[in-house]
Amino acid sequence: MSATTTPDAARPWLDDQPVQGPPVPPEWLAYYARQNEPDRVTRFVQRVWTRSPIWAAPLALLVCMGGAVGYTMVTHPAEAGAGEAPTCLLKYTTGFVCPGCGGTRAAWYLLHGDLPAAARHHAVFVFAVPFLLYLYVAWAGKRLFKWNLPQLNLSPAVLITFVAVWAVWSVARNLPWAPFTALYV
Repeated sequence: MSATTTPDAARPWLDDQPVQGPPVPPEWLAYYARQNEPDRVTRFVQRVWTRSPIWAAPLALLVCMGGAVGYTMVTHPAEAGAGEAPTCLLKYTTGFVCPGCGGTRAAWYLLHGDLPAAARHHAVFVFAVPFLLYLYVAWAGKRLFKWNLPQLNLSPAVLITFVAVWAVWSVARNLPWAPFTALYV
């Protein structure tokens, strides 16, 4: 193979340069070729995904959400004691409220239509719920019924702002002086 038929033919300044570094052993190339092959679990999931009916993913997500709603309704998290289910291991052991702390109680109050109490327990969660529900309906509707609902296209700036607000909220809830003590749940 001549220098003019190689992929580097568009770069004539390389023709008179020696090859840099030692030659690559052939087993290295075989190793890198094997790295691109998916593992067993990935191959299994891909095989199941391609063979599953179109309604399986929306139904699976709906079942998971239904299970979470059912668990929330059965456990009554608003009246649960410190050692009773559901409990947050971080809050139980350290006394700090984590970024998601109060989300289950907020969901319970939302399911019962008490928006102020839900916002008291986790305002960021209450803000996010309508967007999450819309995202699910738009995705499932497009997948199942070919609906063309407008998709929410969240820019990186919006996502970063949301995460930053959530982080500030999480820190403010743990500050031990007024007025931040009112945010502790």
